[in-house]
Amino acid sequence: MGGLFDVDELEKEKSSLLNIVNEEHFWDNVTSANETYQQLKNINKILDLYNNLEDNISIAKELLEIEDISLDNINKLKEDIHKIEINTLFKGPYDNNSCYLEIHPGAGGTESCDWASMLLRMYERFLDKNNYKYKVIDMQDGDQAGIKSATLYIEGFYAYGYLKNEMGVHRLVRISPFDANKRRHTSFASVSVTPEFGELGDIILKPEDLKIDVYHSSGAGGQSVNTSNSAVRITHLPTKTVVTCQVERSQLRNKEMALKILQNKLYQLKLKEQESKLKNITGDIDDINFGSQIRSYILEPYKLVKDHRSNYEENDPESVLDGDLKELIYSVLKMKKD
Repeated sequence: MGGLFDVDELEKEKSSLLNIVNEEHFWDNVTSANETYQQLKNINKILDLYNNLEDNISIAKELLEIEDISLDNINKLKEDIHKIEINTLFKGPYDNNSCYLEIHPGAGGTESCDWASMLLRMYERFLDKNNYKYKVIDMQDGDQAGIKSATLYIEGFYAYGYLKNEMGVHRLVRISPFDANKRRHTSFASVSVTPEFGELGDIILKPEDLKIDVYHSSGAGGQSVNTSNSAVRITHLPTKTVVTCQVERSQLRNKEMALKILQNKLYQLKLKEQESKLKNITGDIDDINFGSQIRSYILEPYKLVKDHRSNYEENDPESVLDGDLKELIYSVLKMKKD
């Protein structure tokens, strides 16, 4: 088991983090404290998985000696090993962080708006099934059906690590419920994922670079707050980056959250620019294309979900759309590691 990760190093890191957590002024910086505490929780979870596997291996050895081991025992060992192997894939500097996930429909009007709402439900079901904390901080309803946009704030075990590879264009093929002639339609929606950075470097928001609009909230929770202009939209004019927030009743709180999201987006853009310059120097051209079609969900004329990066396929799209995303996510994580 030592080849999967260094348990001794994890124990040392845990001890170091415990010392930090127990410092007198630990909670003076709430953002930094929450990050440290989440990191400690993640390490504890990995160590628990490892210790549980060791226990199950000991039990299996004893059962083998008396020739009483069952297929269930073997499958449980395989499952434990699989869980630990997956956790070795999270090596990115921000994999441990919380994140923002945004969904936007492509061209196609009602069809694409409906597809965007299906993706929103898919991710919400995935998060529910895997015990992530999340909230919808912005959602704009479509004119006839579906949504024009949605933003989720997600906290939990390697939230960004699990979801970062969902970024890109998602394609749906189905018999349209909005077509009286029951023709097959292809719809597109884009997903973007931004980690919540602990340190934002020198990202400074200048008032003259910001266009701030307020409007009545709509969508999830909108009925309780739409009697006033509580929702906020901020446009960063130099980069044309737009963020919106309407989760809070207070316009001030929505503005604060929108500014926080904007800073994280601008910091991500800055990192991407730095990575691009470095790759131009080193000749490395392997990069995430924000506009790439990463996955197809086909409901007609046959049933298939295919990830175009890993070539992994699922023949039960209804299950995937109900939040069973783990194997698709794992397939891309493994591919990028190899």
